[in-house]
Amino acid sequence: MAKVHFVSLGCPKNRVDAEHMLGLSLAGGHVVVEDAADADAIIINTCSFIGEAKKESIEAVLEMGALKSQTGAKLVVTGCMAQRYVGELEKELPEVDAFLGTSDYQKIGDVLAGFGLGAPPPRKGKGLPIITNEAVMTEDNRNLVTDDLTFVAGCDLPRKNSMPKYTAYLKIAEGCDNTCAFCIIPTLRGKQRSRGIADLVKEATHLAADGVVELNLIAQDLTGYGHDLPGRPTLAQLLDALGAVKGIRWVRCMYMYPRTLSEHLLNTMNVSANALPYFDIPTQHGSDRMLLRMKRGKDQKKLGALLTEVRQKVRHAVLRSTVIVGFPGEDDADFDKLMDFAGEVRFERLGVFKYSDEEGTAAYDLDGKLGYAVKRQRFDKLMRKQRKIHEQNNARLKGTIHEAIVEGSSEEHEWVMKGRLWSQAPEIDGITYFNTTRELKAGDVVHVEITEVKDYDVVATVLEEDDPRIAESAPFLSRLHEKTQAA
Repeated sequence: MAKVHFVSLGCPKNRVDAEHMLGLSLAGGHVVVEDAADADAIIINTCSFIGEAKKESIEAVLEMGALKSQTGAKLVVTGCMAQRYVGELEKELPEVDAFLGTSDYQKIGDVLAGFGLGAPPPRKGKGLPIITNEAVMTEDNRNLVTDDLTFVAGCDLPRKNSMPKYTAYLKIAEGCDNTCAFCIIPTLRGKQRSRGIADLVKEATHLAADGVVELNLIAQDLTGYGHDLPGRPTLAQLLDALGAVKGIRWVRCMYMYPRTLSEHLLNTMNVSANALPYFDIPTQHGSDRMLLRMKRGKDQKKLGALLTEVRQKVRHAVLRSTVIVGFPGEDDADFDKLMDFAGEVRFERLGVFKYSDEEGTAAYDLDGKLGYAVKRQRFDKLMRKQRKIHEQNNARLKGTIHEAIVEGSSEEHEWVMKGRLWSQAPEIDGITYFNTTRELKAGDVVHVEITEVKDYDVVATVLEEDDPRIAESAPFLSRLHEKTQAA
């Protein structure tokens, strides 16, 4: 038995990989510790999507490497940075005892056993991986990264949810078939491999049994789900199936690549018992010339039409997006079009990234690279514009009724409760502060009236359970109320 400490960096998809390593470690009889100084093995799951992520990953490795020199712990580096730079990392980071890539994390039990920390996991154990090429750790064989990017975790692979008990991510596919010019992900994670609907429903059922009420669906390309599977199941069919999972109150879709959205999907968002009308659609730009250079597939007119369709056809629709400023060749006119696009769509949520020049991507070889000062100036200008839009959008929420989830006491004051509206995704959107005399606990879903707005956050009063205004609450009960009135 070993004491293992985990550090997971980057996106929620990376986090789920770390949760599988957590689950495998626990299944192997090891203990997970919060303090790295107490660990026999330290596992860092890295990110290398953009420059800032690489810097954070390297800093984490160096920090844990320094600690290792004091404690003697084994140090394992996994994930995207290991997959991308393992050759260079082997030379530059002798303190690392083993490297595992994005399709290798299921071997973590063998790695720990190779260090003499416990026995390898039993091969007949339910959900435990069958390793055909056993990992043998020596000083000359630290590189266990494979180029065979075909692995995808199923519901039987052990996993320990690291989020608060009431919420979890559900990764519905691995890899990506798109060829966006700025993105290294297909190189690091391979082609898209979707999981079957039955497998996903089984995992959702397990999570619900553990107390999860909010599922956040993630993948590199959610709207591409199923095209690689027999029978070509769709995201809409998956949402229909998840709608029947007892105990799951909310299902939120993240990372919806902006392709045509079917009538089935839009209708499901309107009538589902638990699918939230939350559309996280990364548009990336508002200039046709930039979209073409980015290899994004849709021009600004088609993007606008797609987003307009969502607003027109889906009640209570919330639009979240990400865009890139400073892409190679972006001139003032292109940036002005992006500013205009943001002003026309008026996204409820908008993340802005400064272009990061990444070797191995198509954009790396483009001309017209812009300096940091220009990228920063454009970033600041767009964020100022979006902040005003967000404040105006929030102001319109005053007096409206919504479902919200309780997260616990606020950091500001133990007597103030905080949580999120259904339209606020965990970790990336704002916070809701509750006015209430009711006794609430984390994971409770309540109905609230919004009374104040504060930049990106809101203040709301929790309604009593017999308050007739609950029938007006977004996004679900208002649907039922309208059906009743029509009948």
